[in-house]
Amino acid sequence: MKTLVYALSFLVFQQLPSPPGPPVLLVTGTAQVLAAPDQATVRLGIVRQSPNAQTAQEQVNAVAQEILTSIRRVGIPDQQIQTSRLILSPVYAPRTPDSRDAPKIVAYNATNSVAVRIDNLSLVGAVIDAGLKAGANQLEGVQFGLRNDLPAREQALKEAVNEARSKAEVMAGALNVNLVEVLEAIEGGVSIVPASEGVVAGRLAFAAETPVSPGQIQVNANITIRYRISPK
Repeated sequence: MKTLVYALSFLVFQQLPSPPGPPVLLVTGTAQVLAAPDQATVRLGIVRQSPNAQTAQEQVNAVAQEILTSIRRVGIPDQQIQTSRLILSPVYAPRTPDSRDAPKIVAYNATNSVAVRIDNLSLVGAVIDAGLKAGANQLEGVQFGLRNDLPAREQALKEAVNEARSKAEVMAGALNVNLVEVLEAIEGGVSIVPASEGVVAGRLAFAAETPVSPGQIQVNANITIRYRISPK
C-alpha cells in the first residue's frame, strides 16, 4: 500500500505545472564597422601546355622562378611569398558520343600559382606588373585584409550592444515597463568581409602600372540580449 501511495504522489508531482518565469524582453542588435585595410594578398599563376608532362612542368618551373625573382626585386621578402597551387593534369582528345575507345592523352597542362602577402599597399600594382612581365598568364585576384582585426571586431561588438540596448529602452518605454537586468547576452558572431577581389584593373600590357583600389574592410557583428522586465 505504501508503494502505491508513493507512486501516486510522484505521479501527481510530475504533473504539476512549472511556475512561470519572469517576464522578459528579447532584443537583437547589429552593427557594421568599416576599416581601412593594411594588408593585401596577390595571387598570380602560370599555365603551360606541352605534349610531354615533364616539359610542361619544366616550363612552368622556369617561369615561376622568374616571377619569384621579379617579386623579390620589388621589395617583397621570401617569407611573404608562398606556392599556393601546383597542378599537373592530362589533356584528352575529344571523343565522339558513340566512341568506345579509351580516352587518349594528347598533352599535359602544368599550373603553378603563388600567393604574395604585401604589407605596403603601395606595392600591390608593382607586384602584379612584375609577375605579369616575368611570364605569369593568370591573375587570380587581390584580397585586402587587416593584419590585426581585433580592434575592429571589438568596436563592432560594442556598437551592436549599444544598438540592442537602445532598442530595448525604446520598446520598454512603449510597453510601459522597466528594464530590470540583463538575464542573457548571446553573441551571434562577428564576420569580416574582405574588400572585393575584383578590384584589379590590370591588363596584359605594361605601358602603365596596374591601378589598384583597396576599398574598405567590412566587419559585421550581431548580439541578442534578454532583459528581465517589471511593470512601472
